[in-house]
Amino acid sequence: MNVKLVKPAALTELSAVPGTCESIQFEVDGEHFDEIDVEYDPRHRAYWFFMRPREAPSYTLSLLRDVKQMQHSVKRLYARHLREGEQPIRYLVGASRLTGIFNLGGDLRYFAERIRAEDRASLQNYAYACIDVLHNSATSLDLPIVTVALVQGEAFGGGFESTLSCDLIVAEKSVKFGLPEILINLLPGMGAYSFLSRRLDMVRAEKMIMSGRIYSAGELHEMGLVDVLADDGHGEDAVRDMLARHGRRYNAYRTLYQMRRRVRPIPYEELKNITDLWVDAALGVTEPDLRRMERLAMAQNRRRTNDELALTAK
Repeated sequence: MNVKLVKPAALTELSAVPGTCESIQFEVDGEHFDEIDVEYDPRHRAYWFFMRPREAPSYTLSLLRDVKQMQHSVKRLYARHLREGEQPIRYLVGASRLTGIFNLGGDLRYFAERIRAEDRASLQNYAYACIDVLHNSATSLDLPIVTVALVQGEAFGGGFESTLSCDLIVAEKSVKFGLPEILINLLPGMGAYSFLSRRLDMVRAEKMIMSGRIYSAGELHEMGLVDVLADDGHGEDAVRDMLARHGRRYNAYRTLYQMRRRVRPIPYEELKNITDLWVDAALGVTEPDLRRMERLAMAQNRRRTNDELALTAK
């Protein structure tokens, strides 16, 4: 389901920013990324991006590069179209084009290759690429905007971590979340501990990380991690409804999330130090762990292939 964009003729409610929304719409329509689709919703001044990885349904280096490029593009758009007293972009909404999958986390096949080669530098570069985009999200790109994760499929490992970096999480009821790294004798190293210990507390964060348990969207909603629980197939509608409800009180909501970041900031240096620990741990896994990692990578790729076959058959 694609975002239904409002035509320029219907932009009467945005007359306070004449020309701005149409200009942003034109620029966003002209943007191109290899593994991301982008759209602009002028009614709510929301910039949407949809991940569509070409290979593994995970955070590969190429997908991470596209996400970082897209984040820089949003900052440039904001700066070019900012007018006194008005915001050209209010929301940054992240979602996925993959059926049943938001993101399955780290690139396990790449991990296994680099660990066997004892290639610390490549593992570290990958980890830093992850926290670059996560820290940008956690700080709302250093802009007065609200970040939203729309989860319509499984979010495991780094996929779960990336949702936690957002101000708001909207998830469909059938969605599953989890941090399964313990199954390969590792821990999530790109933000899970930092985000969960602030949203919950250290005890519950550690319990979630060490259990490797899979959680339903409903369970995380009860815990306060998922903000809006949507019916299956209606996630995008739920996001638009939420943005409409927030519309008249946007200033208050935006300020609330800014306060949250001031009270419980996540410094980049903290994420960097934790990823360095993760690299040390990754280089310490055993051969049986690596074989298990490769089997999981194969299972992830089969999921992607099966979903593509199902779509082709329709």
